[in-house]
Amino acid sequence: MAPPPDLSSLSLAEIVQAMEAQKLPPVAHWHPTHCGDSEMRIARDGTWFHQDSPITRPAMVRLFSTILRREPDGRHVLVTPVEKLDIAVEDAAFVATTLKAEGQGQNGRLVFQLNTGDLVAAGPEHPLRFVEGEDGPRPYLQVRDGLEALIARPVYYELAERALVGDDDVPGVWSDGAFFPLTGTATA
Repeated sequence: MAPPPDLSSLSLAEIVQAMEAQKLPPVAHWHPTHCGDSEMRIARDGTWFHQDSPITRPAMVRLFSTILRREPDGRHVLVTPVEKLDIAVEDAAFVATTLKAEGQGQNGRLVFQLNTGDLVAAGPEHPLRFVEGEDGPRPYLQVRDGLEALIARPVYYELAERALVGDDDVPGVWSDGAFFPLTGTATA
């Protein structure tokens, strides 16, 4: 697998081209019999582990992330055409580590790079949501098919800064014509 692109050096047109080039296996169409536990987990900080040892090869993490799926009951699984294995996810399957923002207000666009190198533009198909927790707000980005990315704290601060300079009645950010208020729902 190719290394992820450097988001800061790409123009918006290059980012769109890179997003369109992302091809993922058709995991939604694979329905093998459940085979057991992968003995893998994804920590809250986005680190992938196998048998409690971190997976240190980024290409291996990117490869596993392409066969990750969230089941209707909320479980996460790694799926291939012939097997389905559970994987523990402490918070979200991905972490949004970098933000590229262009435009202002309703003309704004926010593109996030995930810890796997994937690029996701926030908008109607990839909404942002904010959850109020005991440790403060936890922002999430919908990635695909129920899989989410926890937005890293420094990236959240970039979003908050954009929201504070906006002239909307409620602090929030715009991306691809959708408005996302920075206020969230409380967790139980």
